[in-house]
Amino acid sequence: MEKRFPLPPFTLETATQKVQAAEDAWNTRNPEKVSQAYTIDTEWRNRSEFLKGRAAARQFLEGKWVKELDYKLKKELWAFTDNKIAVRFEYEWHDKAGQWYRSYGNEMWEFDADGYMQKRYASINDVAIQEEERRIK
Repeated sequence: MEKRFPLPPFTLETATQKVQAAEDAWNTRNPEKVSQAYTIDTEWRNRSEFLKGRAAARQFLEGKWVKELDYKLKKELWAFTDNKIAVRFEYEWHDKAGQWYRSYGNEMWEFDADGYMQKRYASINDVAIQEEERRIK
């Protein structure tokens, strides 16, 4: 398996690069591309859902972006250690009825030695907003 740079142990610079790479990938809304950043046996908690494996993550993302239309994400590095990164994030999206939301949350990430994310734990809350209240475009 090839390496996904930057690799742990993280520095401020490499942790920031990893967060930006994740933001950029998720903003493509491409489940196949995004899922490639995770180990084959990745472990996720997303809200109240528990997932195991890259294929399950890809399937989850396919459903997510069918529901969360015009999704746009911003991530911010919160903290890091050797092979772990904590981020805060917010993203905006609308449903099929046209209702806009801003979703806020925190993620805890753990990486393997090759730079793939092996654990992703996300806590997320949604707030309904008006379209004119959007901040992320």
